[in-house]
Amino acid sequence: MLAILSCNDSDPAIPSVNKDIAEKEAPSFFPVTDFLKGQVAEIKKDGINPLKITKVNEKLDSIWLKMEELDNEFAPFLTPEIDSANLAGLFTEKKFLDQTIDAFTFTYDPIKILPDSFFLQRWDVYIDPKSNTVKRVYMVKKSPDQKTIQLTWQTNKNCRIISIANDLKGNDFVEKEVTIKWDF
Repeated sequence: MLAILSCNDSDPAIPSVNKDIAEKEAPSFFPVTDFLKGQVAEIKKDGINPLKITKVNEKLDSIWLKMEELDNEFAPFLTPEIDSANLAGLFTEKKFLDQTIDAFTFTYDPIKILPDSFFLQRWDVYIDPKSNTVKRVYMVKKSPDQKTIQLTWQTNKNCRIISIANDLKGNDFVEKEVTIKWDF
């Protein structure tokens, strides 16, 4: 009888746990910021200066980036820290196998309208189903002057940063496109 009574877990001093909350999976967002920092560290380790190609109004210009310039080039995409702890209350994650591009796609969209001071708008991570490695990261941010900035990061190859502005009529146009290549 004593053994049966000791197994009773209905102690009123211990609050009960809502089963719905307990059964929900805690969000575990892909750590995009850590991934990008790791990619930048790899570029620096390899010691090959990336080529930066800038396109504005159909005119191209290119320069070789110095290693000490890399952190500055990629800084806009390293904040806020993209991980579960920081963004779980603002974004939701959807996962699916996209057979048209042969990748597991992790899509992160806002749960609700984001504050004006929050510039990250959404992001996607594409993972190769065969090698289980990141193929590409796509991110959309707003700049403080309300331009849309899109980053497409091709793992171990290059990235493209597109700045989209609005004209006086409210039409979107590509203001600037920057491609940074480090795999030749």
